[in-house]
Amino acid sequence: MRCNSLFSSVALTSFMLAGIAPVAEAASTEDSEIRLLRAEMSQMRRDMQQQIVTLKHQLAKSDATSTKGRMSQAAGHGRNAMHVADGNYDPNVQFGEQEPTKKIAPLSGVGTPPSDRGDTMSWKDFKAATASDEEVRVGGMIVGFPKGRFTVSSEDGAYGFSVGLAFHEDFGGFLGAGPRGNEKNGDFGSFTENARRIRIPFTFRYKDWVANVTPDFGAGGTDGATSDQTLYEANLNYTGLHNTILTVGYFQPRVTEEDSESSNDFEMMERPAITDAVRKIAAGDARFSFGGLHYEKRWWIAAYFTGQSFGQRSGSSTSGVANNYGYAGVVNSQTGGTFRAAGRPYMSKDIDVHVGISAISAFKVAEVCKAGANSCTKSYGPGQSPEVNLTSTNLVAATIGNASSVWAAGPELGFRWKKMVLKGEYYNIGVNRGNNPNDGGSAITQPFKTVHLQGYYGSANYTLLGKGREYNIKEGAFGAPGVEHEFDPSRGYWGALEITGRYSVTDFSDVSASVNGGRQTVWSGGINWYPNRHFRFMLDFNHFIVSQNGSAWNTQGRDGNSLAARVQAAF
Repeated sequence: MRCNSLFSSVALTSFMLAGIAPVAEAASTEDSEIRLLRAEMSQMRRDMQQQIVTLKHQLAKSDATSTKGRMSQAAGHGRNAMHVADGNYDPNVQFGEQEPTKKIAPLSGVGTPPSDRGDTMSWKDFKAATASDEEVRVGGMIVGFPKGRFTVSSEDGAYGFSVGLAFHEDFGGFLGAGPRGNEKNGDFGSFTENARRIRIPFTFRYKDWVANVTPDFGAGGTDGATSDQTLYEANLNYTGLHNTILTVGYFQPRVTEEDSESSNDFEMMERPAITDAVRKIAAGDARFSFGGLHYEKRWWIAAYFTGQSFGQRSGSSTSGVANNYGYAGVVNSQTGGTFRAAGRPYMSKDIDVHVGISAISAFKVAEVCKAGANSCTKSYGPGQSPEVNLTSTNLVAATIGNASSVWAAGPELGFRWKKMVLKGEYYNIGVNRGNNPNDGGSAITQPFKTVHLQGYYGSANYTLLGKGREYNIKEGAFGAPGVEHEFDPSRGYWGALEITGRYSVTDFSDVSASVNGGRQTVWSGGINWYPNRHFRFMLDFNHFIVSQNGSAWNTQGRDGNSLAARVQAAF
């Protein structure tokens, strides 16, 4: 009986399935589409619920008290809570999640060092730089490292904030630089250290308006001196005009090819002495400036009106001061200006020819009053170390009194062939003197004669590993070599490596005007290693020869050597 019953059931089932098979086959396509739609709706519902949960969690974390009130209201009005997920959205992106839009982290150390100053670029260039580098989007904000600098910006790039670092720590000493005869030793230790630069650039941006504030806790040759802990720049810039930057505030006006380079890009640890002397006439760090620059692919031009450097208005009331001002110190700040034009008459993949001219002038020299003196003086006093900032002793120095104005001008020449760069500059410094017999100086016998000082340098650089130095059109100067592969010995990558040689002469003497500041000649050689774009290690050797200038540590002429190293971090 059980077998018969089983056979009957099987037969009945087979008959029923055969009857409905055509209907099921006809509806299969429709059922499949319905199942797909239901699956998509379920996924959308889960995504919406996840977004709501995430939003509630973030609101509760940021402001627990106010969030509780809002959550209670949302619980009482369900449609308000669901409104968070209304509108167009990407179901693959959860609110608050970090989605890397550019996955190039392994290449983040490739390229050239970031600038040592606030990065002033147009809104268009800023958006392009942000889009081309690694970035993470968080709640409508973009966090990334455009050009190797930490930056937070709004999604459209209108608002932005950047913070960087330029850290240069020098150490080394002098060899065979002892005194002759009865000369004083001077500051030429066998081993010493100096925090040369500790800059932290802060950049604040709204579209084409950019403000830079960069304190510098180094900035000198005496390690740890409180006077070194000062300001490098504080300025406002407008970048809305094509390839143009207009600037007002404390700034480093670009003058000479060497001074136009970022210190993170220098071939040697220090500038040639003559270019450093020229820039200090009316430019240099933290100089009040008003002007602008413009650049194109083949040419670059800049001009600035300048005033005092930050901290130089040092006049203070002193009882018993006999001068007309009633103050001692700097009582009448200087005014001046700078001009620089550079171009590339020939350029190709392997060749760049650079030609330029720089000019600078202090139209009015600062007036200084001393306590107890009946009159105030105007003087110009250039002084330079032997091109290494591990000493406070200047072996070439002059004091020229009765100075009414100071100016300098000279040509720039540069040539690049593949990985080799040659460059040189020459400058003449003129000091015009006024008719003030009470304004003293150093053995001035012809108070009306213009004093002429001069100097020049030539350098050769070759990149052994990495991408050779290239022309930077935004600075009108040559930049640092590029790291093509970060340091990784296991893969045979060694970063970038370059060698440099330089010969420089600085002459602060003018026999015809009875000025003897000495003549300094420096032979230099150096090697620089970049394990990645952010770090550099430098080693420089200098041999210097200086003629006598009558100072306590240079009465008979002096020569010697220095060996110095620098560790550099740039972000």
